[in-house]
Amino acid sequence: MTKTNAQDIAFRTIYNEAHRLGMEAANSHNCTPMVVQQHANPLNDNSPVQRQWVVPQGVCGFAWVSIRPGNSPFANWLKKNNLARKAYEGGVQIWVSYFNQSMELKEAYAYAFANYLRNTHGIKAYSNSRMD
Repeated sequence: MTKTNAQDIAFRTIYNEAHRLGMEAANSHNCTPMVVQQHANPLNDNSPVQRQWVVPQGVCGFAWVSIRPGNSPFANWLKKNNLARKAYEGGVQIWVSYFNQSMELKEAYAYAFANYLRNTHGIKAYSNSRMD
């Protein structure tokens, strides 16, 4: 087995375990539901509520894992395998595209994914998110 093949297998194993832990974290997370209300006067929150919806998976948003530097062997492997892309602020990003629009579930996934990379393999990985 060549060094490249061994590294490819090692990085695939690391990525798969990070993904498994991310999915496990998200699937065991209990979201705080979001309540959306339509008021009689949209400019006055004290006006009577006409309609109300509950979104069980919480607020909408995005999450991703940032890995730096973007030219590390693991980051290069991610890019080569279309698992990450160059990040605007440097490094690479692994975008969390699971869990529909739930920011909380995406955050749980990204946090577990990044923690595994950082704490188990010393890879500089961080989770990030933003509300939509």
